[in-house]
Amino acid sequence: MARYVVAATLVRGADGGAVVAIVLLALDCGLPGWLAGVLGASITAPHLLGPFIARRLDTADDGRKLIALSAVLHGVLLGAGALPALLLFASGLFGPMLTGGISSRLPAIAGPELRSQRRAQSWDVASYGLAGTLGPAAVAWIAAAADPLTATLLLASAAVLGAGGILALPRQEPPVRGADVPGPVRTLRLMWHSGPLRRTLLLTVTVAFSVAALPISAAAATLDTPPAAGALVAAYGIGNLLGSGALMIRPLRRDADRLMSSLALLVAAMLTLTLLTPTFEASLAAFCLTGTANALFFAATLAGRSEYAPRAARGQVFIWVGALKIAAGSAGTAAAGALITFGSWVPLGLASAATVGAAAISMLDRSRSGDQPPR
Repeated sequence: MARYVVAATLVRGADGGAVVAIVLLALDCGLPGWLAGVLGASITAPHLLGPFIARRLDTADDGRKLIALSAVLHGVLLGAGALPALLLFASGLFGPMLTGGISSRLPAIAGPELRSQRRAQSWDVASYGLAGTLGPAAVAWIAAAADPLTATLLLASAAVLGAGGILALPRQEPPVRGADVPGPVRTLRLMWHSGPLRRTLLLTVTVAFSVAALPISAAAATLDTPPAAGALVAAYGIGNLLGSGALMIRPLRRDADRLMSSLALLVAAMLTLTLLTPTFEASLAAFCLTGTANALFFAATLAGRSEYAPRAARGQVFIWVGALKIAAGSAGTAAAGALITFGSWVPLGLASAATVGAAAISMLDRSRSGDQPPR
């Protein structure tokens, strides 16, 4: 598990910091801001194509090698893509293998016991939190101390180094014959027709869309003091790490399907709390609590993907949910930016309402369906 966390943090840090690195590099080269944004998006947009290459993960004799190769190619193409956008797009294609693809290896590491699996998922949440915090921060620091190109190349090196850690993980045999593994479209249909997976997808996408409004609202609410916005976002990240730490001590125990609905409501409550805080100090606490709630929710969604995914398409389920989550986060950021003109509270208010609505739909859907998770 320790090797897993180190390897996952390295490659996910490279994936998470890539946008910051490319945008800083583009601006340093004198490119206009809009083009820098396009280049940054060119490395995240391909995540949506991840499910269409994920079947290979479920049919591979040794999935570690495929994920490690993806990490190497991601790093090499990121380093080379400091120039042409086409290489950045190609680098982004391998991003889903570094997020959902790695998470799909957890069952082989954690063992069959539910408590061990839930604790392993808590460590996985921590690796996401560390990567999402350290990756962009390291890029910004190295770019300031040296230059953006150096930061980009070191980020690419982290992905290649992480590939070695992935190869050190236990080997996981393919659970079924390759001919029995469904394709990406069929996998998506299987997810939709499985009540627990359908609800996992609905809640994951909605919460990702909702929490994406936090940085935008923080920036709008502290327009006169930009450092304050950074402090609020940092408080959210700290809360995320605190939540994953709490889960390592006491893993989630209830049924993942019901947990996701309850924890989505908790996230909605924390988003609402950020609107009601009267002081900056109270806002810091509210952002921290929102990060903690989202860490708990994320752990529940990882449990849902792991426990309800068909064995023949486990890797594809992880990558489908991860890809749509990233797309939803991007859409949430764009929507919050469009709505912020009506007031700094509007994006978070609507985000909270959307999350409550998704949780209510999931509860109603569960009460009406008697389907069992596929195996």
